[in-house]
Parts: sequence; C-alpha cells; structure tokens
Amino acid sequence: MVVVIPTNKSVEAFQGLHLYHGAISNCSMRVRMTLIEKGLTWTSHHIDLKKKENITDVYFGINPNGLVPTLVDDGVVHIESNDIIDYLDETYPVPSLSALDREAMLGWLQLAASIHVPAIKPYVYAKKVAVKLKKTSEEQSRYDSLQQNQELKTFHAKHKGSSTFSDADVTKSEEILKDCFIKLESTLEGQSWIMGEQYTLADISWIPVHFVLIGCGYSFDNYPNIRRWAEAFRAKESFQEGILKWCPDFSQV
Repeated sequence: MVVVIPTNKSVEAFQGLHLYHGAISNCSMRVRMTLIEKGLTWTSHHIDLKKKENITDVYFGINPNGLVPTLVDDGVVHIESNDIIDYLDETYPVPSLSALDREAMLGWLQLAASIHVPAIKPYVYAKKVAVKLKKTSEEQSRYDSLQQNQELKTFHAKHKGSSTFSDADVTKSEEILKDCFIKLESTLEGQSWIMGEQYTLADISWIPVHFVLIGCGYSFDNYPNIRRWAEAFRAKESFQEGILKWCPDFSQV
C-alpha cells in the first residue's frame, strides 16, 4: 500500500472515496473497474492528460509523481494503481476480488506494475500518444520543475522537444511484453481467468494493458487464450463502465 502525505492539504478534508483519473490511462482503468465491481460510490475528478491538466502545482501537491490515478479515501491519499486496487479489495472486502492463492495473485499485480515504465509506457507513447501529449516549452519547463521522480523524468525526456522514441526503445518494450504474454497465454490454458475459474484483481490488472496495446496495433494473433480471455470482459459492466465509457476505442485516442 502506497500512502502519501499531500502538500495540497485540501484533499485531507475529503469524505468518502474520491478518484483522480484519466480517461485514456490504463492504470486509471483498473481502478475504475475495481470500484465498479465493488459497487462503491465514488466522486470522479477527471484529469484530461491531453490538456496536461496533471502538470500543475495543485495536482502534484496531491500526487508527487503527477500521475493518475490517485485515490483519496476519507482524506488519505493512495497512489500506484495496483496498490490501490489491492487496498480497495482489502478495505471493502465484499464482494471479494482476491484469489485463494493471494501470493500468486499479487505476483501478477506486481508484474504489471514492474513493466509499466520499462515496457507499456514506451510502446504506447511510441506507437500512439507521444505526439498527442507533446509538451510546449512552457509545459516542459513546468513539468521539469515539478517532477522529482528521476525514472519519469528520464522517460519523458525521450519525447522532449524534437526527440522521439527510438527503434531500440520499441524493441526492448516488445521483448518484455512478449515474455509477459507468453506467460499469460500459458497460464490461461484450460481456464477462464488468470487465477483459474475465479475472477480476481489479477484479471482487472491486466485487461487494461491488453486494451491499450490493441489500440496501439499490438498483435495478439499468436495468443488464442488471451484473445478468449479478453473477449469475456465484453459482458462485464465494470469493463463497459470502467473502460469503454471513458475510452471507447484507444486506437482513436
């Protein structure tokens, strides 16, 4: 669980669940899905990433990385989407989205978190959103002054000004993603969900990754089990309301 003490003290007065989130953010998608699966009432604070609404003193005062999502629960600020969904499942346990083998389930959440900056973000930015999230010189200066996370600074420097992601960046992303999807394909053989026949946070953590990568042209032709698994989400209200309502087609972002 990642809890931060905000410098923007206004959020500490919040009552109930408040979510700062982005429509096109795969990390936001998994938190919206979890809130919906839980039947929880929450207040939406939408951050338009294409308008750089996250690059402000106000928002960095809530989330020190300037990222979405951020969950505020009765004034306590939680960041990092996979930690947030685990927190929600532990704090609001009915209905449960945890697996009998909790350690294995958390391993899938941790894997998704570990590849976000090394693989998912570079691929999505290189293939789809870098040009649409290009910062003006003023926005870049503001971001550089606010951002203290060196990993994120290094990442965003790759599309700063006239810079672009290299073929090597994309190749590295593809190699990491391939290893993960080979593992996921094998895991799904003969079973409905990642943890077997039980739908859990592991599934909620990974389906937004599949959704945005499909929108970036990533091919799952060699992964029939993953395609079957992904198709099963179409009937779920949490997928319809947590993903499609906010981002009907990532390829059109």
